[in-house]
Amino acid sequence: MASNRRMHLLPVASLLLGAGLWGVIWYPMRLLEGHGLSGIWLTLILYAAALAASLPVTLPAARELVAHRRTLLPLALAGGWTNIAFVLAILDGNVMRVLLLFYLSPVWAVILGWIILGERVSNRSLATLGVAMAGALLLLWDPVSGVPWPQHNSDWLALSAGFAFALSNVFVRKGQEASIAAKSLAVWVGVAVIAYALIALFRVPSPGVEATVTLGAVALGVFGILLMTVLVQYGVTHMPIHRSAVILLFELVSGAISQQLLTDEVMTAADWSGGALIIVAAYISARL
Repeated sequence: MASNRRMHLLPVASLLLGAGLWGVIWYPMRLLEGHGLSGIWLTLILYAAALAASLPVTLPAARELVAHRRTLLPLALAGGWTNIAFVLAILDGNVMRVLLLFYLSPVWAVILGWIILGERVSNRSLATLGVAMAGALLLLWDPVSGVPWPQHNSDWLALSAGFAFALSNVFVRKGQEASIAAKSLAVWVGVAVIAYALIALFRVPSPGVEATVTLGAVALGVFGILLMTVLVQYGVTHMPIHRSAVILLFELVSGAISQQLLTDEVMTAADWSGGALIIVAAYISARL
């Protein structure tokens, strides 16, 4: 009985720790950017470092990328964009605004779970979706134009990251036959490939930074990104997607506290009102 209880609590603890770390990792990222390491290059170094450090464990799982390509290839693409868009958004946008828009993801998860996994969507789920959309409209309301529309590039990036995160979690859940190592490898390879492709496509110049800055990014990739990805992958794999979605909301708590302590960024009353609706909707949708 005690052993079963520990096995039940381990995925919950993994998600709580992973979400808490995701809520504060923006700060060392901004420090590195402040020393000249631009967003897309920072993302590439972070995830390339995580990928390289993981190879002793993940390399044997590389054959699964082919064997389970129908789930791991979409996971690589969705997970790759999730992390790139999130890093770029959190570097340039208001921390809590980015996190709140990102955390429309539990609502997307309900929709995608219905479409891809065949999970039932009740009338209550549809009502919850309406609450979340109302929150998004408040959060995105532009008083100048009088239209609810993303006001900054960081808004677009946060919204797309949240949708891609929900999609990646669906494929994590769908790909039960694939190991956690293979899923983690797929995400890190996806980030590295997409980031490199964007650098080549837009001809982003390499940053001229000191070696200590690059080493700092490598360390953050190994001791931050690698650890957080494994924690979240483990938790999502070992519990229903609707439960993992609500536990991951702990990132908002961590992000709110760190924003208040480490920045002078402010949220308007409309931002908080919209954010509250999003949180309520995300919680309810995860409990359905």
